[in-house]
Amino acid sequence: MFDPDKFIDDQVQKLRETVKGKAIIAASGGVDSTVCAAIVSKAIGDQLLAVYVDTGFMRKGETESIDGMLGRLGVNHVIVNASDEYFEALKGVTDPERKRKIIGEKFIRVFEREAGKFGAEYLVQGTIAPDWIESGGGLRDTIKSHHNVGGLPTEMNMELVEPLHDLYKDEVRKVARALKIEVAERQPFPGPALAIRIMGEPTRESVDIVREACAIVEEEIEKAAAAGKMDLPWQYFAVLLPVKSVGVQGDVRAYGYTVAVRAVESLDAMSAAYMKIPHDVLEAISTRITNVMKDRVNRVVYDITDKPPATIEWE
Repeated sequence: MFDPDKFIDDQVQKLRETVKGKAIIAASGGVDSTVCAAIVSKAIGDQLLAVYVDTGFMRKGETESIDGMLGRLGVNHVIVNASDEYFEALKGVTDPERKRKIIGEKFIRVFEREAGKFGAEYLVQGTIAPDWIESGGGLRDTIKSHHNVGGLPTEMNMELVEPLHDLYKDEVRKVARALKIEVAERQPFPGPALAIRIMGEPTRESVDIVREACAIVEEEIEKAAAAGKMDLPWQYFAVLLPVKSVGVQGDVRAYGYTVAVRAVESLDAMSAAYMKIPHDVLEAISTRITNVMKDRVNRVVYDITDKPPATIEWE
């Protein structure tokens, strides 16, 4: 049986033996990177710098929330706004694998810059087992490249350290609870962020739409769960589809985008079942999305596909 306390002690000891210098870690605010940062910080203290990169694809209020959380944890950190770089790098890109690889490449380059300023020799990542399993390699088929695996360049100026490499999400959450981390139950959020919740080229306009839609989905589902109408799903979000359809706004013809809502139950992200959300909750989500973005979105659909055959994220 997995023992989170033993895992923490073992990793702290291993890190003290292997990390001989300054290290830098991507602090996304998710459970994986936060657990990773906490463990590495226990091992090497102020020799670790947590870096949060605002790619322009973050959720509503994400940057401010994570800045505050890292401050409360007492973690030395910096906020880097690299949104212009990311939008430029993804201009005209629609293929999901290209998106992930470009984001992975940019991810490393931004951190190399910050590492140079800090004098870091090690890059710490919160990579977990499903990331490298789904990214393929050897006899494994590539399901989808995770930005921290499939997007890594062949040459890096830092040594890679991945303390959570062999853990599954349920085990990571157990470690988070043992460490008393406030984001222990937070739903997973993909490394490439909202860029892969846009089917097509991620532009500032499309990100604005899916960011607002994701916020509405989260708020309505969390409100329903708090009221006892439903259980809180493993993961729940919105996806912007690259299609427009005819609708009606008042008495006027409208031509707007379609948003898909996704909510799933899972244990370790390797398989998942779609969540049977009450219809009144789905109605509230649809009404809010189409009212708030009435000039841009006029249709909302719900994804009822399990994993497999689908993946949890659409890209």
